[in-house]
Amino acid sequence: MQLYTKDKRTAWYTSFDIKKRYGGVRTINAPEMHLKMIQSRLSKILQDCDAEIHALKGRKEGPDHPGIAHGFKRYHTIMTNGREHVRKRFVFNVDLEDFFGSFHFGRVRAFFEKNKDFKLDPKIAEILAHIVCYKGGVPQGSPCSPVISNLIAGGMDTRLAALARDHGLTYTRYADDLTFSTNLKEFPAEVAERSPGTHDWIPGKSLVRIVSQSGFSFNSQKTRMQYRDSRQEVTGLTVNAKINVGASYRYRTRAMVDRLFATGSFSFDSYYIDATGSRVEEKAVGSLRQLLGRLTHIDQVDRFNEALREKHGLPKLGGDGRLKLFRDFLYYFNFYAVEQPVIVCEGKTDNVYLRCAIKAKAAAFVSLISGAPPELKVKFFKYTDRRTSSVIGLSGGVGGVCKLIKHYYENHERWHVEPRPAHPVIIVIDNDSGSNSVYEAIAGITKKPKPAGRAPFIHVVGNLYVVPTPPVGAKRDTDIECLFHNDALDEKLSGKSFNKHKEIDTGTEYGKAAFALNVVAKKSGTLNFDGFIPLLQRIEAAIADYRARA
Repeated sequence: MQLYTKDKRTAWYTSFDIKKRYGGVRTINAPEMHLKMIQSRLSKILQDCDAEIHALKGRKEGPDHPGIAHGFKRYHTIMTNGREHVRKRFVFNVDLEDFFGSFHFGRVRAFFEKNKDFKLDPKIAEILAHIVCYKGGVPQGSPCSPVISNLIAGGMDTRLAALARDHGLTYTRYADDLTFSTNLKEFPAEVAERSPGTHDWIPGKSLVRIVSQSGFSFNSQKTRMQYRDSRQEVTGLTVNAKINVGASYRYRTRAMVDRLFATGSFSFDSYYIDATGSRVEEKAVGSLRQLLGRLTHIDQVDRFNEALREKHGLPKLGGDGRLKLFRDFLYYFNFYAVEQPVIVCEGKTDNVYLRCAIKAKAAAFVSLISGAPPELKVKFFKYTDRRTSSVIGLSGGVGGVCKLIKHYYENHERWHVEPRPAHPVIIVIDNDSGSNSVYEAIAGITKKPKPAGRAPFIHVVGNLYVVPTPPVGAKRDTDIECLFHNDALDEKLSGKSFNKHKEIDTGTEYGKAAFALNVVAKKSGTLNFDGFIPLLQRIEAAIADYRARA
């Protein structure tokens, strides 16, 4: 059945393998752009359906109401999954074998056609199955696969939750990982029992029956019972006293960061269990993104725990050391080990202005943008990454710029590693009264007289530069909005006039955000950006200066 056509030279999916932690590989089938867009929209619709179904059945799920399934769901994470099993005498884990491979084309089609909550027309069910499936099954890598797996496994979850409730257990599922826990003195044999003549545990008869009747099977190598007096883990997090990242994981991560700061590189040690059950160690040069992933993971768990404590009126825990480590690394990642020149503006609206100006003047600034279609050769710090901005302290405005300069200087003193940064970081500031604190911060670092804001750029330390907005005619104190011509500044939006200041009359005026989005970005092809030429020249000059120093 052909749903729609496309260029036969372009494949629907790109396939690649990634290593599993316990040996073997996992094949990822990533859909091409247009199909991914369709699947993403379908995924959102199905998630909405799932939420509505639960609400109609009186099982509202949300931030304060976790459900049974925690994988790939709104308001659910590995933290919410683990939280259900904190401080339990027994924690029993079982994994399902070839989980995504269990959802073949016929099963997906039959679900949409026969499930009482959907009961779709057979032709519609078949169309959805075609959109969702690849090579007869649900592919790992598709935006639809997670929600499809949760919908189809929902019947099993309901039966297992009832089994758990009848025997005094708590049950949750994260993808193919099933967890049961209890504080009973004896673990119910219907769910798990000791294998005769061994200390190993195996799934109980009732658990086996429900799982097999639901169309799944167990991965026997990942069945384990965890006791209170040993480390208990659920989806990679310890749950003995609270949700936490394992101590060894945290210590290894800190050691990697320390090594990176001292030498400019670090080893990324990992292991997997081979077919014989033996542990195989692997060591390779680590990447910054691997380390960013580990630190982000630790930070997410810490924030989850703090949010819980705040909700219950409990005092804040420690963890300042881990937050400082994360912040120091983010400075290194975003401003030291950079792959192209970085431009930091005072706010996200300035980013929009400069992007549009560079594109409008592409022919004159080939060091900033080139190619066909034109591609930026500089990177802008993204204020849209709110957590990074929050940890760094760069949330916009002069205060954030001062923090960046001071913290970067403090860290730079520790980063005497080779090779030195290949590209500069250029902070663009408004050259008005607010810049005085920036110039004072620079003077405190350079031990030179406070800059007067007349030079085209200021070299602060290492690869860090500050570029103030240039004068406009006889006007020496300027901000970036001064660089626009009147054709932009006089633009009306719904009869309202532009006001660049923080305090505006919302009845007659609109602010910077609306100006950046609805005037500069939308009409960049017709606006006059000649006023930005001196600022772009200053940025180019700072880049050239750093290259000359290197």
